[in-house]
Order: sequence, then structure tokens, then C-alpha cells
Amino acid sequence: MRLGIHLPHIGRKAGPQAIRRAAIQAEQLGFADVWVSEHIIVPKDASYPPSAIFWDPVLTLTWAAACTSRVGLGTSVLVLPMRHPLPLAKELATLQNLSEGRLILGAGVGWLEAEFEALGVPFRERGRRMDEGIAMMRAVWADDPVSFAAKTIPAVIDDMRTLPRPEKPIPIWIGGTSEPALKRALRLDGWHGSRASPEQAAPIVDRLRAERPDPGFAVSLRYGWDGKDAGALAARLEGYAAVGVEHVLVEPFDRELDEWLATVERAAGAGQAMLS
Repeated sequence: MRLGIHLPHIGRKAGPQAIRRAAIQAEQLGFADVWVSEHIIVPKDASYPPSAIFWDPVLTLTWAAACTSRVGLGTSVLVLPMRHPLPLAKELATLQNLSEGRLILGAGVGWLEAEFEALGVPFRERGRRMDEGIAMMRAVWADDPVSFAAKTIPAVIDDMRTLPRPEKPIPIWIGGTSEPALKRALRLDGWHGSRASPEQAAPIVDRLRAERPDPGFAVSLRYGWDGKDAGALAARLEGYAAVGVEHVLVEPFDRELDEWLATVERAAGAGQAMLS
């Protein structure tokens, strides 16, 4: 199993030095990758997410890439239907090349309807926009010149050019447990679930492994941890490994930076077998 850690780009701990220190710490401790999340705009009185402070995920990963050399870079998750795929494809290709091939694109359809409304994106089109956006990005990453017949996303792409293309392919892992999300994951490069217990994850993993037995297909879970019991975290990681999860993203709960960094060290201790 590989172990990832969330970066402190959300809430009161977020900031350039916090992100830099955490990325360097993660690389030194042997984590496989560092991760970021996304909300662009949220209602003032929303119960979740707990903070409106969300540093931009792509720029945060670019900052993290600049101060590291090995650790992978992941999004957990980018809400693709909220974004036009052409500028996003350019940003991700640039980040992939600047980081020398370290990017994993975790992607989801999103759930916060008010956020879609603020961005002028039809909430009920998000599934169609997700599929078409991925297809459009993959087209511009593969073809030069490129043509693409868009149906849902406003775009006219006819024999055009957009460079650079990614020098290494960008794997796409799909978040979510709905039937459309799982089917989408099976068509792409991996599944990135969230907050499921090993018992809840087991039937999903069994299905994914049965339908995509190839070793290149990734099965990943995101797990929020309060940092209090390293033994419990170690047991949880062992439980995930037992049901076939090959990658876990540990997300420490929000706290001040020094406490956050100490929590990350405890997480590394709990996952020592995975990091060695």
C-alpha cells in the first residue's frame, strides 16, 4: 500500500510557508504523495466545508512541486464540471511538465448546488459536463492539431492547437460511490473513494478488481484522522490493505500548523510499513 497526506491549504493553518513545510516534511517522511481539495465559493452559513479558506488547488500543488523533487501531487478532488476544460487542461499539462510527471488528477462531479449557481454552471448537467470535459481534456492532451465536437460545454474546437501537451500521461482517478461514479472510474485510471470503512469499501473494491483486474488501475481511499490514536490509524490502514485498497490519503483534522505537522509525523509512524 502507498500512503498519501493532505496539504494544509484549507482553514486557519493555510499559507505559503505552511504548504512548503508540509510538502517538504511529507517527502522527507516517505509519503508517496501530497494532496489538495477544492471549493471555489461557498455559502456564508454552510455547515460544510468547515472553512471558506481554500487556497487554489492547482496553484497550491505547483508551489508544492517547486519545493520538492520526488513526492507525487494529487487532487482530492477537482470538481471538473465547475471549470471549463480548456484552461484547466492547459494548467494541468503545465503542472505535469513542471513537476516532471508527478500529477494525479482526482476528479468528481461535486455536490454543492449553490457553488454551481454562483459560477453559472447548471447543476443538473454536471454528470454530462464531467464526461465531456474529461474527453475534451484528453483530446487536447493527445492531438495537435485537435478537433472536438462539444455537445454540452460551450466550445468550438476545429483544427486548433494548444501546447504544451503533458510529457507523461496524467492518470485520472474518479471520486464518489454512486453507480455513475463507479462506471466512470472503471472507464478511466482509478477510483478515489472517501471516508468508507474497510467493510464498506470491500464490495466496491471487489467489483472494481473484478471488472478492471489490470495492475495499472488504482484503488484509493481518503480517510480523515483526528491524530489522537496512531494505533487505531495503523489498524485502519491494515484493514484497507486487507480488502485490496492500494492507496490511502490521510487527511488530518484542521488545527494549528505545528499541531498539524506533529499529526503528520504520527501518521507516518502509524503507516511505517507502507512508507518503508
